[in-house]
Formats: sequence, C-alpha cells, structure tokens
Amino acid sequence: MNIFRLLGDLSHLLAIVVLLLKIWKTRSCAGISGKSQILFALVYTTRYLDLLTSFVSAYNTVMKVIFVGASYATIYLMYLKFKATYDQNHDTFRIEFLIIPAVALALLINHEFTVLEVLWTFSIYLESVAILPQLFLVSKTGEAESITSHYLFALGTYRALYLLNWIYRYYFENHYDLIAIVAGVVQTVLYCDFFYLYITKVLKGKKLQLPA
Repeated sequence: MNIFRLLGDLSHLLAIVVLLLKIWKTRSCAGISGKSQILFALVYTTRYLDLLTSFVSAYNTVMKVIFVGASYATIYLMYLKFKATYDQNHDTFRIEFLIIPAVALALLINHEFTVLEVLWTFSIYLESVAILPQLFLVSKTGEAESITSHYLFALGTYRALYLLNWIYRYYFENHYDLIAIVAGVVQTVLYCDFFYLYITKVLKGKKLQLPA
C-alpha cells in the first residue's frame, strides 16, 4: 500500500458512490451506459474470485466486496428498478467486440496458464476498455449531465493514480506488472479527451458536450 494506491482506491470508490447516488436520487438512469456497467461487473467478478481462496487483509476484502456488490446493484437499478429511464436506444455499443478480444488476449498473454490467473488477466484487459460504451453513449447523445461527468472524472482519476502507484512500486519496491501497466496506460489514454473537456467546461459550470 502507498499513497497513490490509497488515493486511487478512494477515487474508484467515489466514482461508484457518485453513480449510485445519481441514479437513486434522480430515480433515473439517463446518460448512464448499462453496457459499461455489465462490463465492469464482469471485470470485478473475474478479478476477485480470489476472495474464495485467499485472504490478504480486511481492507482488501472489504474493497473487493464493495466493488462487486456495487456493480451488481447498479445493474439491478438500471435494468429492473428504473428500467423505464434507461436509454437503450442510444446505448448500442457492441460489447462482444470488447469481450472476445479480451478473452483471446488473456489466453495468449498471461503470467500463468491457470483458471484464476487467466480470468484475472481477462479482467485487466477488459477493464482497460470497459468505459468505451459509456464514452460512446456520451458522444452519441452529444452531452453529459455534470453528475455523470463527475463519475467519469473520478473513474479516470482512479486509473491515472494507479499508474503513479505502479511507478512508485517500480522505483521503491522493484516490482512491476507489465500486463497491468500496459492495460492501465490504454485505459488512461481513453480518458484524456474527456479530462480536457471536464477541466475546461464542467469545472467552469458549463455542460459537457462531445462531438457526435
């Protein structure tokens, strides 16, 4: 544990809380991609299967349970409780185009060819692109509510902080995971354009608009 990982985890947690509060308080899923939430649920489920086999720390266990539980709670709210507000006409990204390559890469490039390791690697690859349906939805509708923008910014910040965490671990612990680092870089790059718009518009009180 180091300050960058801690801040990254807190930013990740903040993103989840912001999203759930947005849906619950407004009683609406407008502007949220159900496709991205399904991908995130798949990411957390396949990554945290070690909850059944090993114990690292209370903090580690609690955070994993929160991420898994919150992802399925979000899906429940979007596809069942507030289904009428879910904009599936715009949320049309073909997630199989992300899942299938992630599966193939996990089978071909991994640290160890075991079930848990391949599933963990799959989750790393898939998380790097899981936000694409959400960004596609924002681009397709042309704008995003400020609360949705805050969610995306917190999620992107989490990934950027994890890059700093890996740099810290490389220099001070002589540890690095090339698969996680490359996937993290890809994911952070996907947020770059959004970061720029968020800083120049949303923080100045303007509505975020992306080119369709």
